[in-house]
Amino acid sequence: MKPEVQPNKIVVLSGSGVSAESGLPTFRDSGGLWRTFSWQEVASPEGWKLRPESVLAFYNERRLLAWQARPNAAHTAIASLEAAYEVVVITQNVDELHERAGSSKVIHVHGELAYARGTSETPKRYRIDGNPISMGQLCEDGTQLRPDIVWFGEEMRFFEEARMHVATAARVLVVGTSLSVYPAASLVKAARGRAKKVLVAFEVNKPPYGFTFMRGKATEIVPALATTWLKEAAQPAG
Repeated sequence: MKPEVQPNKIVVLSGSGVSAESGLPTFRDSGGLWRTFSWQEVASPEGWKLRPESVLAFYNERRLLAWQARPNAAHTAIASLEAAYEVVVITQNVDELHERAGSSKVIHVHGELAYARGTSETPKRYRIDGNPISMGQLCEDGTQLRPDIVWFGEEMRFFEEARMHVATAARVLVVGTSLSVYPAASLVKAARGRAKKVLVAFEVNKPPYGFTFMRGKATEIVPALATTWLKEAAQPAG
């Protein structure tokens, strides 16, 4: 039996296109990071084993840039929806721009740059904000600290929780993602038929069934959409 849709609930699924408009590089676009760096070397468990210092350097730079970036109009518009709705942001992004814009419920399915963790079977997690991780910097269990990021070959976090949120949302906004990264991209399949569903992106191979595709910048489209949804919330029922 499917869970009940909550009429006042919005779920936002966000990807790197939102952060790109704050100046942070994407990964897969023509100028993305994977055109310059090998993900096998800097974003995989195997790369970590072979050259951990290179992995740390890569993520130290990502963390510094993320800490210097500022939330953009799309981030703040998403946060503004909390004035009238229950809003859950499910993001593939590893920065904290959603939180810094004011969103109070953010689920990071690919980890967070602001945290480090050990490498044992039961690692402890540490908040490091924008600070670098150095070789020889250890967890209390004696293992080397690593970025608290989901690498290629590692399991996405909070998948079932995220899927349940999508399945109970009356409105689903997908923004800044081409829906090419799995299993995160499969979350859109949990959106209900009667939910209002919008995809904001520059390009996508095939918009998911039932979604309205709005091509363009998140910083232009999302604020206008948020204004419309807030007005709808203010209208008397019936």
